[in-house]
Amino acid sequence: IARTCALLGTYFALAGVLLVARIPWVERGVGHDRLVTWNRKLAPYSLYLIGLHVLFVLIGYAGEEHISLYKELWKLLTQYPWMWGAFLGFYLMVQAGVTSYKKTRAKLSYESWWLIHTFTYIAIAASMMHQIQNGPMFLNHPLNQAYWIALYAFVAFSIVVWRVGVPVWKSIRHDLKVDRVVVEGPGVISVIIRGRSLLKLGAEGGQFFNWRFAQRGHFLLQHPYSLSAAPTSKYLRITVKDLGDHSRDLIHIKPGVRVFMEGPYGAFTKNRATRKHVLLVGGGVGITPVRAIAEEFGDGVNIDLIYRASTPEEVVLKDELDYLAEKYGDSFNVHYLVGNRNQHPMNAKSILKLAPYFADSDVYVCGPEGLVSAVGQAAKEVGIPKNRVHHEEFEFHSKA
Repeated sequence: IARTCALLGTYFALAGVLLVARIPWVERGVGHDRLVTWNRKLAPYSLYLIGLHVLFVLIGYAGEEHISLYKELWKLLTQYPWMWGAFLGFYLMVQAGVTSYKKTRAKLSYESWWLIHTFTYIAIAASMMHQIQNGPMFLNHPLNQAYWIALYAFVAFSIVVWRVGVPVWKSIRHDLKVDRVVVEGPGVISVIIRGRSLLKLGAEGGQFFNWRFAQRGHFLLQHPYSLSAAPTSKYLRITVKDLGDHSRDLIHIKPGVRVFMEGPYGAFTKNRATRKHVLLVGGGVGITPVRAIAEEFGDGVNIDLIYRASTPEEVVLKDELDYLAEKYGDSFNVHYLVGNRNQHPMNAKSILKLAPYFADSDVYVCGPEGLVSAVGQAAKEVGIPKNRVHHEEFEFHSKA
């Protein structure tokens, strides 16, 4: 039982890492948020299985040798090769598992959460050799060993190529640098990034990149921010709200600072639409990818855009949205809903008053989890199938 748990748990861990390896054709076909959701659902089973492996190994060997569990643990750690690495790996996986629970995650900054989960790579790597050196299913079984090592090698190759090599090469090739920082409103700034031949990145409005800025305090950790305008050949723009140390300090980024990016990611793009009517819903700073995708649609469809904000101060990019509405005329309608949920409920009845063609629309929504859920429920009530509801949840558990 212990060995079976170990094999399954490790396989799930490797599969989970592969889901977030940022392999381009997988990202485009499935969608980044869905891949991250699958990873999040798979990860606990991996941890439970590896935990059971540790427990059953201790019970089995301690029972066979008639000694206490703590003595058996010490014996395993000191007398078998690579066991300290396995112990470190298990400890790091437990840390990642504990900080994934919603209540714990709410107490952590995104920076701390990201760093802890990055150590998961070390955890998986540190556990490999004790399997090969101690596992009866691998000892004297070269074919089994070759298969297991190949699994690790394939996952490691995917991470090194797609999450390190290609992003660094693209960033240097396109010569990405900060052009300027613009204050959009209280606690909200835009960073305009310049480069060359940026359309070759293949980015679309609605997608996001993971960003690093080569300035003290911003280079070690990467952060995911959506494009807030359709990309051009020379410029990319992100719009960021003050939600923590990193986003708060972005206002101090200096022009000319080199930028490293990873992406583009996400399937929150116009090419998923199948109808001539489109409903775009943005909540708070979730309006940024919605504004970008609205520009991508242009005048080819009829658009209703609903912008939810709690206070007038939270309404950003209003001039740009008004410009798009004026540019495209009757085919582009913007509805500003400023106030609390009781004043502006996002149910089917309320949405139909603003967007009469709601039931025959493709729906795009980005914002807090409550807003995404409410719009999804409204769409279900009017008979919109799931494949016509496209969303990006504005929660950092979907940004790893």
